[in-house]
Amino acid sequence: MRMRKKKNLIPRMQACADLLISQPAELKGHWCQQFGLSGDLFLEIGCGKGQFAAGTAQANPDCLFIAVEKCDNVLLLALERAKRAGLRNLLFIGTDAAMLGEAFAPGEVSRIYLNFSDPWPPKNRAKRRLTHPNFLRVYDSILRPGGQIRMKTDNRALFEFSLCQLSQFGYPLLDVSLDLHSRQDADNVMTEYEERFSSQGMPIYFLCAQKP
Repeated sequence: MRMRKKKNLIPRMQACADLLISQPAELKGHWCQQFGLSGDLFLEIGCGKGQFAAGTAQANPDCLFIAVEKCDNVLLLALERAKRAGLRNLLFIGTDAAMLGEAFAPGEVSRIYLNFSDPWPPKNRAKRRLTHPNFLRVYDSILRPGGQIRMKTDNRALFEFSLCQLSQFGYPLLDVSLDLHSRQDADNVMTEYEERFSSQGMPIYFLCAQKP
């Protein structure tokens, strides 16, 4: 179901303009330097309402966290959340994952998060899944050697698809869990979807793959 357009969308977006990078290509290759941060650059593709992005940025104050979301209605909520939190290391890009090579230089990104991505269940839509080789090639072009792709999902079919694609792409799997919450990882920041699914007793699947 299509989300109804948020009331006063444009003025509300303008009020958060300092957090939204409208010309990301201009920062290609010097994101962290531009914002005075000495740590790694983390990227979340499909940040939703921004709960994970805000929590992870807060837990890693020396790192720059870039959240990507192409739906303006959802992006607005993430922007307003970040604005209220006053985080200096969290920024947003309103673009498609396929275009990330235009925004980041080779080896500039240390970690990519894929949280509860659309599973696109029909086989004829597999190319839209964010772990399809077409997207993996984009990630590979911007990840540093040793950089990681971390994924969480409630969808078993998407999880199995992603395990196969990453392995075939040549990315070793450092960590795989069929029930992330049973491990009680101290550094796990939950998304809105994750809170909902876990409260219903659904398992959360997790993987961490590394660029050779």
